[in-house]
Amino acid sequence: MKTYDVFLSEDALNDLHNGTEFYNRQEQGAGDYFWDCLISDFESLTLCAGVHKKVSGFHQMFAKRFPYTIYYTISERKALVSAVLPMRRNPEWISEQMKIRH
Repeated sequence: MKTYDVFLSEDALNDLHNGTEFYNRQEQGAGDYFWDCLISDFESLTLCAGVHKKVSGFHQMFAKRFPYTIYYTISERKALVSAVLPMRRNPEWISEQMKIRH
């Protein structure tokens, strides 16, 4: 079985922190739950990287418990997460973010 090493870019890590802060403002502890759920999603990429739809050069994996999309690329046996963005944002904003991160 092919496995992948998963790496988060600095931008993706910032996205993760921003999401955590957002959910902590909504309800105490929700940000920690968000963090744990997204880490679990990243860990799943070790086994399933590459199976997700590819758009504009990025594979797109939907987070399991939160309305976020994880954007990543694959190089050899590495999955590089470039962005973790909320699906509820304006699609134009998301497109601009992905152009910057490409």
